[in-house]
Amino acid sequence: MNRTNLAIDAGIFTAFLGAMNPELTGISIHEWLSVAFAMTVIVHVALHWRWVIEVAQRFFERLWNANRLKLVVDGLLFIAVTGVMTSGLMISRSVLPTLGIAVGENFTWRALHSLTANLSLTLTAVHFALSWHWIVAAVRRFVLQPAARLFKPKAQPSVLVPVMKEVRHD
Repeated sequence: MNRTNLAIDAGIFTAFLGAMNPELTGISIHEWLSVAFAMTVIVHVALHWRWVIEVAQRFFERLWNANRLKLVVDGLLFIAVTGVMTSGLMISRSVLPTLGIAVGENFTWRALHSLTANLSLTLTAVHFALSWHWIVAAVRRFVLQPAARLFKPKAQPSVLVPVMKEVRHD
């Protein structure tokens, strides 16, 4: 399961980086990457749904708990991502027209898109920081260790060199 989570998280992160820079990718790729990003976020939330329910049920048990902070940040991130996706579709110049849906220019949707994109970026950084230990451990276990084993030099058969005893002549 952790390997799957790491792969999905890497996909989300890659799509997020591409989608956050429409000047680099162009509007069409920006929009389609954003759709892919939204789909992977849905899968990510579904895979972690049990954790969400368990932490939500224990939310008020203790005064301070790191999982409580993660749940709040993740909830706000979900709201921000939902906002950026909804507003992005409402100002779409590629995805919706491809589906035959025409939308007009709207300053309110554009402003909401900008605001929620900036919130998403900030909250993603906080989410990333709160998950840093897991990320490092997962990358080490599923990427670095297998790579090290793959590139580790194979043991060479040892060549036995006869050792000559020094003979003393007294």
